Amino acid sequence: MRILVTGANGFVGRHVCLMLEKTFEVVAAVRNDLALTELSREANGAHIEVVGEIDGDTDWEAALSGVDVVIHAAARAHVMGEQAGEGLAAYRSVNVDGSTALARQAVQVGVKRFIYLSSIKVNGEQTFPSRPFRSDNEPAPEDDYGQSKTEAEKALKEISAESDMELVIIRPPLVYGSGVKGNFSTLMRIARTRVPLPFGCISNRRSLVSVNNLTSLLTVCLTHPNAANRTFLVSDDQDLSTTELIANLRVAAGRSPRLICLPVNLCGLLLRLVGLKRMAERLFGSLQVDITDTKRMLKWYPPYDALEEFEKLFLESK
Repeated sequence: MRILVTGANGFVGRHVCLMLEKTFEVVAAVRNDLALTELSREANGAHIEVVGEIDGDTDWEAALSGVDVVIHAAARAHVMGEQAGEGLAAYRSVNVDGSTALARQAVQVGVKRFIYLSSIKVNGEQTFPSRPFRSDNEPAPEDDYGQSKTEAEKALKEISAESDMELVIIRPPLVYGSGVKGNFSTLMRIARTRVPLPFGCISNRRSLVSVNNLTSLLTVCLTHPNAANRTFLVSDDQDLSTTELIANLRVAAGRSPRLICLPVNLCGLLLRLVGLKRMAERLFGSLQVDITDTKRMLKWYPPYDALEEFEKLFLESK
């Protein structure tokens, strides 16, 4: 089987390529020669194709040659701090126009299955007790990134419905693992500090997914008959409160948890004072996903334990 992985030098794409090239013939698509050089240092068997910037005019002919399945992980990533509306056109250019151009060209060359790495932001930003997100919820994106992912899903479903190409959509929550950046990288830095932290009384619940568990699910979706034309949510199936998350990260970093119980409102004020307003919203809010259907339909269960994944992260980053 020949598999095209887009965004192959990105955080998720790199892990997917390194896993799949052990078993399959992999074509790794990157945007420029610098990305090619970086990925070629790690890739052992993947064929790397430079496709240029991804938008509605990208030519995928060479990358799609002989491909059976596409894993589309390339995207314009969510950028913290962007205001609603200011980046929607840019997100649409890559995430909507770029995705649909790839899908149409994939149909033309006879690709059998198109796996689209979407985002839980299609569902929304926050859940309430006993009401986790499900794959059949009506989309409720709240920012430009989530809106662009929602529009891309809709366009890809239309292309699939008009062709013989099967579509699989996967919506992950926050993904962590080797090479992670953004909020999780910030949490790792916080966990390494020796000072007591004021996060001992946060009773929310948040779903996360190790990049290794996500890659495991993507591998199953390559061929599983029940994956065709379905949308799946994914997580480690080990939801944690922010208090539990930070305590576990500190232990994984070789530190004592040392968490002080301060009122959530006061914790939020402290974070806002140091310029971390958006992080405060995510630390104290809940976002849970229900992966019951994913497990039932695919007979798949997350093979990697979250706490063991945290330990590996800190070992690798020493």
